[in-house]
Parts: sequence; structure tokens; C-alpha cells
Amino acid sequence: MGRRWYSRASGACLLALALAGCAGYTVGPIQPTFMKDIHRLSVPIFDNHTNEPDIEALATTTLIKQLQQDGTYQVTRSDQADAEIKGIITDVLRSQARALTGNVLASSEFNLTVRIHLNIIDARTKATLSQRDVEGTSRFFVQNDVPQQERQALPLAFEDASVQATSFLTEGW
Repeated sequence: MGRRWYSRASGACLLALALAGCAGYTVGPIQPTFMKDIHRLSVPIFDNHTNEPDIEALATTTLIKQLQQDGTYQVTRSDQADAEIKGIITDVLRSQARALTGNVLASSEFNLTVRIHLNIIDARTKATLSQRDVEGTSRFFVQNDVPQQERQALPLAFEDASVQATSFLTEGW
């Protein structure tokens, strides 16, 4: 009887330790403190403070798609939202990533960086809940038409920035 009691007691201790390791974990999304009462978001079209034309809709829809894919918040109209995300595209920068062999002044590859300033505003009180600058990057190779290749790299840079923005809104970092 002593051995049975010992094996049952040790089994119960192991079960208790295994369950204690899960203490504090919850199932489902855990929002950052500044977003604790927010369930529905509105994302109006971003402002463009750059010289790059017609990128506002691209930046806005990319963030909306990323938020919908994450699923933590419901994206709605502004009259139904708990908070509003106002975005300002502050920079679109192109920098040399790689020079041509034998000519350091000529580029063979560029980095494209977009910067977006986000303001998260409470829809009821109009108070600013938080702010964050996010940055997205992509690369493109130089061929015949550099402006066209840059336009093709923009969606990837905005997607990178949107992943960071969604991470901030859903996880706080």
C-alpha cells in the first residue's frame, strides 16, 4: 500500500506542477493596456506629407487588410468604432543598397523606406490613446525604369510597416 500511495502522490504533484506552469495564460487576443476597451477600429484614409503622389489609399488599405488578417479588432465605419487610427505618411526614402561593380556612384539595388506616424484616438472622448512611428522597408533592383520599379516596391514597404503597426496595436510593441 505504501508504494501505491507514493506513486499516486507523486503523480498528483506532477499534475499540479504541470497545471501551475500554465497559470496566467489566457486564450484569445490580449490587447495592450491603452487598447483594453477597444474592440472596433476605424481607419480613415491616411494623410500624405510626402512628394510621392497617390499613395494614401495604398497605405490605408494595406493596414486595414493586415488588421483584418490578425482578427483582434473589427474594422468598421467611424460612427461604429471605439477608436480611430489616423495615419500620416511622413517619408518615402530611397537609398543605395548596392553599387555597380567598378562604379560606386551607380546603383544596382535600392532600399525603399516608408515612415508612417500613427495616432490612435478614442472615438468617444477624442483623446489620444497612443502614438507610434512605424517604418517599412523593401528592396528593388535597378533596371530600365527606376520610378516604375520603385512604385512596384512600395506595396511591400507598406506591408512591412503595416505588420509593425498591427503588432503595436495588438501586442503593444
